[in-house]
Amino acid sequence: MASRPPSPPIGNLKGYFSAPFERFIREESSDWTGAFTLLDTVETYFDSHVDLLQRKLQKQSDRLKLKAEEAFKIKDLSGDLLAENLEREIKNFKVKLSSRMTNLAASWQSAKVVRTREKVSFFFGVMTLLFSALMFGLAPEWIHVAYTVQGCYLLPLRFYQYKKRAWHYFLFDLCYYVTILNFIYIWFLPSSPALFVACYCLSHGSLASAVITWRNSLVFHDQDKVTSLFVHIYAPFTFTVIRHFYPNAETRFPALAELPNLHPIRALLLSGAIYVIWQTLYWKFVLIDRRAKIASGQRTTSFSFLLNDKRGVIGRMLSSVPPPYREATFMFGQLVYAILTEIPAVFLLYHSSLWSGIFLIALFSVSVWNGGGFYIEVFGRKFERELEALRKELAESTARSGQTTPSDNGRTRSESDLSTLDEDLLSITPLELSPELVPRLDSNNQKKDL
Repeated sequence: MASRPPSPPIGNLKGYFSAPFERFIREESSDWTGAFTLLDTVETYFDSHVDLLQRKLQKQSDRLKLKAEEAFKIKDLSGDLLAENLEREIKNFKVKLSSRMTNLAASWQSAKVVRTREKVSFFFGVMTLLFSALMFGLAPEWIHVAYTVQGCYLLPLRFYQYKKRAWHYFLFDLCYYVTILNFIYIWFLPSSPALFVACYCLSHGSLASAVITWRNSLVFHDQDKVTSLFVHIYAPFTFTVIRHFYPNAETRFPALAELPNLHPIRALLLSGAIYVIWQTLYWKFVLIDRRAKIASGQRTTSFSFLLNDKRGVIGRMLSSVPPPYREATFMFGQLVYAILTEIPAVFLLYHSSLWSGIFLIALFSVSVWNGGGFYIEVFGRKFERELEALRKELAESTARSGQTTPSDNGRTRSESDLSTLDEDLLSITPLELSPELVPRLDSNNQKKDL
């Protein structure tokens, strides 16, 4: 314990003790010497007890401070520390969000023009369309040559691609069968009236209508779609040119000299006979001999594809037929469909170049419309789904951040951060993207209809 401080002098005692004691000093100043002993005793007693009390209070204070620090440590974790962690997490998420948007912009661009293969397909698709139009106007006698050259390139390429994907059973379909017959007529049997009638009717019937049935689309960068459109639309285009626009067609294709007009029944029977031959071969070598692979799902055919397409009319109709009769119903329905689609060619198109031109324009318009839908709807919806996924990820990340901190305007911290990140999402949207495809967010974070 510290040594006792010296007693203050008499002159400085004023204010040091209580008022009565000071009055006692003034009254008894002459007898002050006798009071020193009492004062020293009182001062020593109080000093020792005050010092002991101070030590106890200090020890209790330290103990209370330690408990308070432990209590406030938990509070800090749920308060300032949590807010700091939340801000750091939001900052990291903003970086991740910006990276995702950049990658999304890159994939958007690469889907149309960046990848070399699709650029080449786009280039040749547009050039083929241009040269076909020029040849039709300047040199229609070269149309069948262009048809053959493109077929010799696109069909083997399709066989390779479909074989690699285990889709090669599609190559047994009627359209490829008719395409081969067309090449046989053009280069080997141009003087056969029966083969010309069958090729003309089937090209303007089943093949042409497949543009609508199979929703073919003019998508230049997609080689698969370009090939499908070529198979279905270039055949009627070629035979329309041979019938109506080929100069001196009887010299190159002698069969036309014997066919100034079509006999409807004979034409339908000839094309029907060709169809029955194909259907018999298809039934034997695909539906019977490869039934196990098709049933196991290892191979896909047009029948299985249409049957599983529950959104399509054909798929819904086949689903209503008992399973044992579905194949027979499908084959019979195909025969009826082939005959019905050939009726315009037999009664109208063969005799009128005007209606033949209108027919081709209608087919091409359908493919262009489907292609526009692919570019706008498919790419646009894909991009919109990506943004919606980012939006949900943002909401989930904010919800996982823990407790929210009230802000000045009454909204929770999570709501404020969510609104801020919504603004950041819109601000980092690449300028190259079409603004029509970027979903807009209103003040309540709800997507507006475009």
